[in-house]
Amino acid sequence: MSAARKVLLLTGASRGIGHATVKRFSDAGWRIITCSRDAVPPECKRDPNWTHHITADLADPADLAQFVAEAEQFFDGALHALVNNAGVSPKAPTKERLGVLNGDIADWHKVFQLNFFVPLILARAFAPALAHGKGAIVNITSIAGHHVHPFAGSAYSTSKAALSALTREMAAEFAGLGVRVNAVAPGEIETAMLSPETTVLLPRIPLNRLGVPSDVAGTIFFLCSDDAAYVTGTEISVNGGQHIY
Repeated sequence: MSAARKVLLLTGASRGIGHATVKRFSDAGWRIITCSRDAVPPECKRDPNWTHHITADLADPADLAQFVAEAEQFFDGALHALVNNAGVSPKAPTKERLGVLNGDIADWHKVFQLNFFVPLILARAFAPALAHGKGAIVNITSIAGHHVHPFAGSAYSTSKAALSALTREMAAEFAGLGVRVNAVAPGEIETAMLSPETTVLLPRIPLNRLGVPSDVAGTIFFLCSDDAAYVTGTEISVNGGQHIY
């Protein structure tokens, strides 16, 4: 594990956008440290750059504290990228959209804990290592944080809107540490979180297709690379142009 190699720490790694992001960084030779509630698939464990995986439920304060303590052992004081990708979007058993009036308030607390507070806590915890590595933070927000979405519930949407605002606040403060903070807001990406009914939205997507995880992964990689050295406080929409309608 050469000290010259950059280190990525990513949450929500077991599938979808997280899995594709790991592959993108690994292809570029980065060391990879990940976290998810699920174990890493066997094919991922064979990746020589996937240095360490920590199985933890970050919504659980005890697991979160253990994750921070364990992760710090694997990047020798310098961290070059933190990608806050873990998130949750509750679904009603009847497939009804969970809005302001029909959503369980306890679920709102759980959603905000993972989607908003965990990125804040991790950024604070790893700020010294990020400063040492002159690194970057990328928060994964959502198109649902900016528009009322037909499928994403209100708790999820407002937590992502809050994360967008947090990105701006973090960018202002972390700049003094030499750390850039940006966000990526995916639209309709083909992952396990996507509702089967999402195809009805295709007429509102100018590129006329759903996104794939690698579309988002490439943007995340750009924001963590030297090509984005003068980019901070920005949220990039990756949605095929859906946001313009």
